[in-house]
Amino acid sequence: MIGEQLVPNQDALVARAVLRDIRHTPQKARRVVDLVRGMRADEALNVLKFAPQAAGSDVYTLLNSAIANAKQQNPAIRDASELWVVEALVDEGRTMKRFRPRAQGRGFRILKRSSHITVAVSDSKATSKSLSRISTKAQTRNPKRSDKSPLAEKGASN
Repeated sequence: MIGEQLVPNQDALVARAVLRDIRHTPQKARRVVDLVRGMRADEALNVLKFAPQAAGSDVYTLLNSAIANAKQQNPAIRDASELWVVEALVDEGRTMKRFRPRAQGRGFRILKRSSHITVAVSDSKATSKSLSRISTKAQTRNPKRSDKSPLAEKGASN
């Protein structure tokens, strides 16, 4: 469900794998990651194995790594069918700027985007999806827009 808040399970095993600066745009990588979020790990591997998108093979390898990390933390886990993909997200990585020559001596800027992909697996489906994230209200770049700012209160009263 959208906006569902889950209570973190303290005794659940959570294993992560992070892939940084992969040369896929975040928008295209999110299409692949959205397919497997919330699935069983073995089903997610099957979906990623046959995904036609280019990022599918990289996310497949990353999910295998997260499963191996979970097996390393808890040797009682026999295979991927005991694990769930509880967190799968794509963040924007660094952007390389390049120039392409255009008509009349102009230069056209090309942005080559990269992304950071994070996958977390757990032995419990009810594990919180926001395991290490802070609340979205505290994540603001502009201090004028934060809820506790006096400028925000002043603008709201007008």
